[in-house]
Amino acid sequence: MINERMQKEINEQINAEFWSAYLYLSMSAWFTQKNLPGFANWMYVQYQEEISHGMKMFRYIHERGGEVTLKPIAKVETKWKSPADAFKATLEHERKVTALINGLMDTAHEIKDYATINFLNWYIDEQVEEEANAEEILHKLQVVEKDPAALYALDKEYESRVFVDATLSAE
Repeated sequence: MINERMQKEINEQINAEFWSAYLYLSMSAWFTQKNLPGFANWMYVQYQEEISHGMKMFRYIHERGGEVTLKPIAKVETKWKSPADAFKATLEHERKVTALINGLMDTAHEIKDYATINFLNWYIDEQVEEEANAEEILHKLQVVEKDPAALYALDKEYESRVFVDATLSAE
């Protein structure tokens, strides 16, 4: 049976993961409106990843005999000044998520919940990748954003990104 405190905190994280998904879906819509389909696709794949992250936690709580409590999703931003601004917000958000996951890990260590520690290791690794990806794209955008041809080429690069549910193979 999952510890009550751990269950509460993971339920809060499920909400944060679904909020993240909603944020990335909003960014996808914004990039679509800006005629940047590659970036829109990149954000849509992020949306799918965040849903899968939340669902992995959802399943974990049930596997541990706990209860999932879903809460409303708070409002997200819908407009950004530029593609670089959107990716700056993405990087800041991923850093916040990293802090939330680290907080879960702190709790798991504090209550000596070794199963949850093992479970959360996947998220720790995932956040390293999430931050690195957002930072890399932000740096590229800062270099090319005022060059329409380079921005177009970068946008084309992200049209081919596809969702692969890494959470399924990691269980």
